Amino acid sequence: MASTVTTSKNSAAATSRPGYGRLLRTRGAWTFLLPGFAARQPFAMLTLSIVLLVQHTTGSYGAAGAVAAATGVSMALFAPYSGRLADRYGQRAVLIPGVLVHTAAGLTLTALALSDAPLWALFAAAVPTGASVPQIGPMVRARWGVTLKGSPLMTTAAAFESVTDELTFVVGPLLATALCTAVDPAAGLVTEAALTLIGGLLFAAQKRTQPPVGVDGHARVEHASALRVPGVRVLIVTFLGIGSVFGGMQVSLAAFTESIGEPGLNGVLYGVFAAGNMLSGIACGAIAWKVAPQRRLVLGYAALALTASALWTAHSALLLAGLGLLVGMCIAPALITGYTIVEDLVPAGARTEAFTWLTGAVALGQAAAVTLAGQLEDRLWSGAGFLVPMGGTVLALVTLLALRSRLVPAPRGRTVARGVGHRSPVAVD
Repeated sequence: MASTVTTSKNSAAATSRPGYGRLLRTRGAWTFLLPGFAARQPFAMLTLSIVLLVQHTTGSYGAAGAVAAATGVSMALFAPYSGRLADRYGQRAVLIPGVLVHTAAGLTLTALALSDAPLWALFAAAVPTGASVPQIGPMVRARWGVTLKGSPLMTTAAAFESVTDELTFVVGPLLATALCTAVDPAAGLVTEAALTLIGGLLFAAQKRTQPPVGVDGHARVEHASALRVPGVRVLIVTFLGIGSVFGGMQVSLAAFTESIGEPGLNGVLYGVFAAGNMLSGIACGAIAWKVAPQRRLVLGYAALALTASALWTAHSALLLAGLGLLVGMCIAPALITGYTIVEDLVPAGARTEAFTWLTGAVALGQAAAVTLAGQLEDRLWSGAGFLVPMGGTVLALVTLLALRSRLVPAPRGRTVARGVGHRSPVAVD
């Protein structure tokens, strides 16, 4: 009898152990994964495509960076509202007009740049281009949440999405650079618009996996903004710090390799950084974690702040590659754990908005870091831009440590009135 019980327990443990193979065998997953990957690819192409096109037509990296930054800031500011509308009216209702507007705005920006339009006109086109960027990544994460419904595979799904994001940010810039340099300066932005349109419409066509509107009859309650959840606000600050790493690394690596007379090493060093991120993301999804996600986030973020704080001390490409690898390996666990915590903190009807707040925070942190790191590189010494990732992560870590109690979800029994759970609403006199 005892052996039978033991065998059944071992069998259950083996069955419940999360893994990528089991995740990808989830029924209906591929119907949104494939079009979702195609539709999110342009996200990583947009900024670099704008920089290369505008620099070609104006001859100024300053103007090109400013237009690209305007796109990033508008995306960060408008993304959460796009997510909230998707939660309220459904992803399809928001995505279809969104990809149409983004395609039109991107092509307009391309035409203006090629016709030597004044800089203010480029800014005017850049704002709607960024504001209408389809939030495919958060939408895919929301679909995983509905498909898995509290399964232990949610951490694996978060890791898988982080790895997918990193792969996107490796392939996207390479594709944009190849198109703009080998085909035409406008080819990157035109291809970005085309991929957004085709991939976005194919993703929107997958109705079966779309999160339902008004889950379990709690439509009016669950449509409250995800920003009202204190833990989401803490995570936004945390993700701003992560964005500062991305932006600071992009500018500072380029400046460092230029200063040592090896500009071609820029892509290699950034590739090492991205590889570290991807490898740790894959590992995170393969581990059956026993440590609470709140504690994992604090420990992982402390490691990120520590490694990022050492970047400015590197005086050789080899040392910088090693530090970049370590920094990259610390980013994925923080991202994955943050998205995992959202699943527990936020009602199902507001998760797309919550995910877009986090994605927007990374973009906003990146845009601010690019600007600040560039100023430091121009005004101080080569490598001063690496102070930005240090400052951003340390400040975010202090906030995380001070407010980490807000990342713990309230007991289920106390949150039914706010729309969490699966019981019917009860009238209260």
